[in-house]
Amino acid sequence: MTKPVPKLFGTLTLAAAMGLTPLSPLMAEDITIPVGSQAERNQADLPRTGMTQASVRDNWGTPWEIRGPVGEPPISQWHYDGFVVYFEGDRVLHAVLNPQR
Repeated sequence: MTKPVPKLFGTLTLAAAMGLTPLSPLMAEDITIPVGSQAERNQADLPRTGMTQASVRDNWGTPWEIRGPVGEPPISQWHYDGFVVYFEGDRVLHAVLNPQR
């Protein structure tokens, strides 16, 4: 009677190789940047939720680009230097700083 050495050797080799293979989630590194230090610009200088298009235009002037409205409810974007204002109808939904380059 012969011993199943080749099967045992193959199984041990596979188990050793799997044990030495690094798992990518364990090797990942999370980099966090506190919200306050992500940009030098101040979110307080942007239009507030609920403002009308007229008040945004009065305070920040005419945008260099207007996109939309698109969809239902109608969503439009006003692009200024450094930020974008999103409107639903005539009211500000949100204003977002552009990433610094």
